[in-house]
Amino acid sequence: MTEIYERAVQFRKLHETGTFMMPNAWDAGSAKILAKEGFPAIATTSAGIAFALGKPDYMGALTRDENMGAIEAISRAVTCPVSADSENCYGSDGAGIQETIWMTLATGAVGASIEDSPRDGTNSLYDIEEAVDRVVAAVEAANSLDCPLTVTARAECFLVGHHDPLNESIKRLNRYVEAGAHCLYAPGPTDRATLELLVREVNGPINVVAGLSADSLSITELAEIGVRRVSNGGALARLALASLQAAAREMQTSGTFSFAGGAIPDKIANEIMVADNS
Repeated sequence: MTEIYERAVQFRKLHETGTFMMPNAWDAGSAKILAKEGFPAIATTSAGIAFALGKPDYMGALTRDENMGAIEAISRAVTCPVSADSENCYGSDGAGIQETIWMTLATGAVGASIEDSPRDGTNSLYDIEEAVDRVVAAVEAANSLDCPLTVTARAECFLVGHHDPLNESIKRLNRYVEAGAHCLYAPGPTDRATLELLVREVNGPINVVAGLSADSLSITELAEIGVRRVSNGGALARLALASLQAAAREMQTSGTFSFAGGAIPDKIANEIMVADNS
């Protein structure tokens, strides 16, 4: 637990000043590759984990046990802090949410997230008071541990098609700050004007997802805005799937193998995978 505690302290400190990149891994191998590049922290991606299991990223298709198993594999594969994409904490009440937070720390991860959408296919949000109570439950569970686990509270307003997603996100995220959340995240917007407003109006460190499109703002630009943390969501996992799909189509349509020129050399891949990151 001493090592996990140190990672937790390290991760929490990253949210105090500056801007840091936290790319998303979906299995132990992808985590090792990202860690090799020297990122200060890694997140998991429930989308990438679901895709790797042949499941869609919606309607609760990825079970808590499946997600926790992948989070543990990722956490055990690297020495840097890992923050878990724990979806909506898989709980219909405070007890279920708290159990998920405790399970997350048991995987070796030192961060967890909680969404304010039930992820039931209805494109809805929890009532704001219920959503706040859910964040309180997650924070109380984190505070009950002998380890400073970082809780990220998400406002899913842009993703579910809320009629006024920006103002609703700001209102909700500020309530989540008051509830004790350590980092705030409103996935969806990528334009500078919207992100500037989020950073200015929300009273806590903001996470922004970047790399969902080729015209995403750079790390330098996001730092100028005041964004604290930058993640990729499922973008890297989808990039890997796109490479596989392109190679499959080349083999099927032309019978050629030009894709092999872009593959990581076997020797390099083996060196990364056998590195002692435990």
